[in-house]
Amino acid sequence: MRKAERELAGWGRFPRARCDAARPERFAEAVAGFSASSAANGICLYGAGRSYGDCALNGGGTTLITSRLDRILAFDAATGIVQVEPGVDYRRLLEIFLPRGWLAPVTPGTGFATIGGAVALDVHGKNHERDGSLGQQVTELDLVSPDGSARTITPLDSDLFRATIGGVGLTGFITRIALRLARVPGGQVRVRTQRCADLDAFIAALQDAAGAAYTVGWIDGAARGSALGRGILETAEPIAGDFTQPPERARRVPVEFPAMALNRYSIAAFNEAYFRRVPAAGRTRDTPWRSFLYPLDALHDWNRIYGKRGFVQFQCVVPFEAGPRAVRELLEVISASHKASFLAVLKRMGAGRAGFLSFPMPGLTLALDFPRRPGIEELYARLCAITLNAGGRVYLAKDALLDAASFRLMYPEFSQFAEVRRSVDPDCRISHDMARRLRLQDAA
Repeated sequence: MRKAERELAGWGRFPRARCDAARPERFAEAVAGFSASSAANGICLYGAGRSYGDCALNGGGTTLITSRLDRILAFDAATGIVQVEPGVDYRRLLEIFLPRGWLAPVTPGTGFATIGGAVALDVHGKNHERDGSLGQQVTELDLVSPDGSARTITPLDSDLFRATIGGVGLTGFITRIALRLARVPGGQVRVRTQRCADLDAFIAALQDAAGAAYTVGWIDGAARGSALGRGILETAEPIAGDFTQPPERARRVPVEFPAMALNRYSIAAFNEAYFRRVPAAGRTRDTPWRSFLYPLDALHDWNRIYGKRGFVQFQCVVPFEAGPRAVRELLEVISASHKASFLAVLKRMGAGRAGFLSFPMPGLTLALDFPRRPGIEELYARLCAITLNAGGRVYLAKDALLDAASFRLMYPEFSQFAEVRRSVDPDCRISHDMARRLRLQDAA
């Protein structure tokens, strides 16, 4: 397997890491390279590069890029179970199976994410409160350990399964994934959009919408005073009809924006216009699945808006009991910092999670992007402290700055994960920058 030195980054374009990278064409080649790696910093797996931080980066080590391992292996129309290689992405699933009346049961906010990466991070979607996380829809995995041994695991293999789902790729190389697709009646959803004047109104609207199939809210991270927490809430229900999706008319951000383009004034102006685009009385429209699930995919390379320095995303979840107070405190700190961008999300989560290191818990989840500028590390630490004080946690798929001590407090099941990981990889031959930063290789 040929390797070449490359610099890789996640979607946030920060941090970056130089590694020996290989992009195998065949599984035999990939497995051989995986089991034979002896680099000082071990080997890690890299899919489409859509996680935001450093969970797929391996500075000074070897990286196996799995994007060409992308075959659909089998589909059972009676059960809806599809079997795929890890490099298959959500866009491919939608393109092939939506015309047949099937949809990925849980999807993140981009269709470019691979199923292997989604399993490794136990992703959630706009339907989490009702349908749980992706790992709960996985029926089988084929897993190759660093010594080259292979096994098939199911939810009945509870400890290894729970360490692999959401385990940020540290238990082995997933070569096959079997998961249940969901039946849908047509190619569109009926989306109801409403304005929420402040945080109290937003949280009340989220509560009222708890029974909806899909729920997501945009929140104005720059708003202050009586408008703090204002935003737009979307709820959606599948509707019957034709499965045809309109042609994609994607645009591309051609260059990196200069640092001055995103400032407190431009962001405030954008947020004001975005809030006002929804009529005061709200509106209802029918929207194709692709446009509803993956709105940002219509603007390719949108991460260039943040310039060459990139950005970091903070996403937390806080329990319902402490949620309103904690979210208010988070928004007050963010608003006072003048560092938030126009991309911010607030929604509810349920109890569904499949792994020891899975992110979800019942509560409110808040996600915001921050252009990488001086002071962002201190702001991030303050937000993490508020989250931890409220009994919440930070999402590893989005994280680049969390410290190891806070991680241990946020993820109390780390001890179970560490025990399983040591049993399958005692020499820590699988590693990456996040594992070293958060000391995921340490004993419990």
